[in-house]
Amino acid sequence: MKNSHRRRDTSGALGRALTAAAVLALSATIVAVQNGAATAAPGSPGTPKAPVIVFTENFENGQGATPIVVTGYTGAAPVHETYTADPAWLRNCNGWISSQQNPATAPAGSGCGGWWASVKQLSGALGQWAGGDAATNHAVTAYTSADPGPDKTQLETVTPIDVGGPNRFLTFSVDAAEVNCHGNHAKLGFYLLDGTTAVPTFTTPIEPCRESGATVNGIPVGTYSGDKPVLFSGSTLGLRLVNFQGSGYGNDAAYDNVRVLDVTPQLDVGYHPASAKVGDTSTLTFTVTNTEELAAKTGWSFTENLPAGLTVAAGGSSTDCANATVTAATGGRRVEVTGTLPSGKASCAVSVNVTSARAGVHSTCADDLTRRAGLNPPGCARVRFTPPDLVFDAHAHGGRVTSPLVGVPPLAPSDITCTATAGTDDGTLAGAALPGLGSLGIVITGASGTTDAAGLRTATATARTARLSLLGGLVTADEITVTAKAESDDSGRVSTTGRVDLTDLRVNGASITDPEVNRTIDVPLVAKIVINERVATAGGDGLAVNAVHVRTVAGVDVVIGHARASLTVPGKPCPAP
Repeated sequence: MKNSHRRRDTSGALGRALTAAAVLALSATIVAVQNGAATAAPGSPGTPKAPVIVFTENFENGQGATPIVVTGYTGAAPVHETYTADPAWLRNCNGWISSQQNPATAPAGSGCGGWWASVKQLSGALGQWAGGDAATNHAVTAYTSADPGPDKTQLETVTPIDVGGPNRFLTFSVDAAEVNCHGNHAKLGFYLLDGTTAVPTFTTPIEPCRESGATVNGIPVGTYSGDKPVLFSGSTLGLRLVNFQGSGYGNDAAYDNVRVLDVTPQLDVGYHPASAKVGDTSTLTFTVTNTEELAAKTGWSFTENLPAGLTVAAGGSSTDCANATVTAATGGRRVEVTGTLPSGKASCAVSVNVTSARAGVHSTCADDLTRRAGLNPPGCARVRFTPPDLVFDAHAHGGRVTSPLVGVPPLAPSDITCTATAGTDDGTLAGAALPGLGSLGIVITGASGTTDAAGLRTATATARTARLSLLGGLVTADEITVTAKAESDDSGRVSTTGRVDLTDLRVNGASITDPEVNRTIDVPLVAKIVINERVATAGGDGLAVNAVHVRTVAGVDVVIGHARASLTVPGKPCPAP
């Protein structure tokens, strides 16, 4: 029974990758690994993972002490693979599945004659190389007692092999041994069959005599892999082994443990930073990570549709992938990439700056890829865009007087002045006299800057003034309340609102209950009075509200109940009073 490799693959990095990952735990009854697409788990960008076996044949199913020709062999479930070969590789001591436990005499008509013992030694050497039992291991042997002719098929599958899906990078691995290296060497080449199209997985044929780097009982052995992985378009494939050597002088070799390997790179996605302000940028990075053998992967591609709300930001894209083409139009939502992982490179990356005009959390997942070839799908990555940290400015007072001769500063002022830090302020006054003008009762004011759970900001100012009497009873009220508010939305835009509530306000004997904005009353030769006065501030991102604004003909300016609030971008000048 065959076991996992315990020896280092002296013929290439792919074998070393398989050995390190201990993925070849094979037995005579486990031949095919076909559980859908062979996909590596995302989440370790830049760290190569081992290749995945999608098919393996160890020529052990139903074998014992009786040798058979490979065309008479049926592999294990679930594939039950059978094989064909060119007739030249089924005669003259070629094509036999042999073992050390076979009889000492060569099979009748095999053409092996006195070489049979050497044939069996090849199978034993391969079993020992694979960490199994040299006495019971079976392998396909060729001890050419006549010229087979060049470029002929030594092995080909009959039943298509399911590889789990299209557009995968595939290659092969095989154990091989050879003797009589003083003669002509076997030259083995593996092809993947896409229907009738044979796609090579190599640039140079395998020569065990020349490339083994190890011997078992004097026999050169090794594990060999294709050095040219194929971006295979089909979902099923066949295998073909061609021996390019046409001479029967030398060319005495055996093979075992034929495997199809999925070496598809892993695609990962990530955002940095993971949180950004609306209108700023985050970098979306696509990382393409090779498998452990680090063979070149040419022509992978994908198209990413950014989630709704994200767009490509100015600044273009960057990549260290070879032969890469990146298409990502500023303001668009589509990112198209094609590229190559060069041989020996563990990973490469494509980076695109993205932005959002509104606050929210955006996820990029495998389902956002509308096209993907030669890459395993990524997991999800998330980026949060938060509202901008607008600056609070909020002020309120119960009243103020300016005149050529005397002034009254703001009464019971509350102030939040040009700060990005949320906070509150308040003021209270039991009453106040306005010299030569009138009086006020209790004054209560408040100013605040708040941020809610979503990061949205609000600046609010409120003033409540009781028992108002001005200009000898020309203007009276039981109570006046004024409010100004500035609020940001998830895009950072600011909206403002104002409100004036009046209780028994009378001007020149007339009752005013629900005045329109900027209602103006002229008292001839005395004053102009504006009720519910509104003035935009901070370039439209703020509002000032005066409940009652009196301007006398003598140049006295009186404001009763003042509130103003704004939200501005950091760095802008603080709004003027």
